[in-house]
Amino acid sequence: MKLKQIDRRLVTILLIVFVQMLGASMALPILPLFAQRTFALSPQTIALLVSSFFAAQFLAGPSIGRLSDKYGRVPVLIVSQIGTAISFVLLGAAQSAIMLFIARILDGITGGNIIAAQAYVTDITPREKRTQSLGYIFAAFGLGFIFGPVMGGALSAVFGPRVPFYVAAAAAMLVTLLTHFTLDESLTAEQRLANRKSRSSSLDPTIIVRNIPLLFILLIAFVGQFGLGLLQSTFALYAQAVLFVGESREYTDLGVGLLLAFVGLSQFFTQTFLLPRILPRFGEAILVIAGNALRALGSFIFALVTSMWIAPLGSIAFAMGMGIVVPSLQSLSTNTVDDEVRGGVLGLFQSTINLSTIFSTAVAGAIFNIGPTMPYWVGGVLTTAVIPLAVILYRQSLKPKAALSTTAD
Repeated sequence: MKLKQIDRRLVTILLIVFVQMLGASMALPILPLFAQRTFALSPQTIALLVSSFFAAQFLAGPSIGRLSDKYGRVPVLIVSQIGTAISFVLLGAAQSAIMLFIARILDGITGGNIIAAQAYVTDITPREKRTQSLGYIFAAFGLGFIFGPVMGGALSAVFGPRVPFYVAAAAAMLVTLLTHFTLDESLTAEQRLANRKSRSSSLDPTIIVRNIPLLFILLIAFVGQFGLGLLQSTFALYAQAVLFVGESREYTDLGVGLLLAFVGLSQFFTQTFLLPRILPRFGEAILVIAGNALRALGSFIFALVTSMWIAPLGSIAFAMGMGIVVPSLQSLSTNTVDDEVRGGVLGLFQSTINLSTIFSTAVAGAIFNIGPTMPYWVGGVLTTAVIPLAVILYRQSLKPKAALSTTAD
């Protein structure tokens, strides 16, 4: 997709996602340390604090997506961004641990920013371009997380640990204004009315169970996120115990940061340069197979190597695999349902991701205690195990058929 061909609305939504993620990534990486140092929370309680957001978003995600189908993407974006801004203010002003939990749960309940943004992109993009456009969303997401933590760490060091939360709140309000003044609604009034009246505007569980391709997509997404959750939760500990054993604390911290930077940069490269070139040639279903193979390879590299110089290959392979798989799965998921529930199915997809994050972060410590490389063996084996499902999806994609209806017969 050449720059001149990019829809102005897509550029606007990418800017909104970038600013939103920049603010979030300024504040959230320092939240565990803030909770520990200010309120003396134990690691177990901090883990619950982190999980509370994903649990709330898991419960609210499908509803947020369906609301965006019925009442429009822009109103849902604005409400969710206001909720995020309030939650960051509550974090900055918190005087108790309970307030921290309230803030994170509020952000999770109203956290439909990405769901509504993804639904907006599917509205303005033809089916054959959805994966590429969703990839740009993923790239904006990753770009925000490259710069945000550095800015947050600097703000905390210079001005104190509460300041990044207030700056993040300001970023969320800036995004709210951008959305209100620059973003046109992607669903017409007639479409919104039809979605409210349609029986298929509700993703009934029995209908979901009967939608076998969608179930396969959600299972592949769950397993992939599980491996990512294991990596995120244990990577610093793994690096200290395996890659940088015997090195100084400063050298280890720098090494961990550089390895994670490889993840962010590889993801950005994949979304902006690689995906647009390989997608037209191979299609989403093939990319799901290849992406899972790359994710498994990245996990096995981490499980096998002990050299800090080879480990970046694991970062690159894992990040490229995630960057190929996630937008492809999201696009495929929207093709398995009627158009009027695209937001709902993307909310369901996000809830699946959140549920996987809850489980993976809960068990990561116990798996790591078995051995520092065990989380990567588990992640690699599980990812390899779902490749046959991806092959089935590919074979089904070869059969000419319309999107599956979400209405009961």
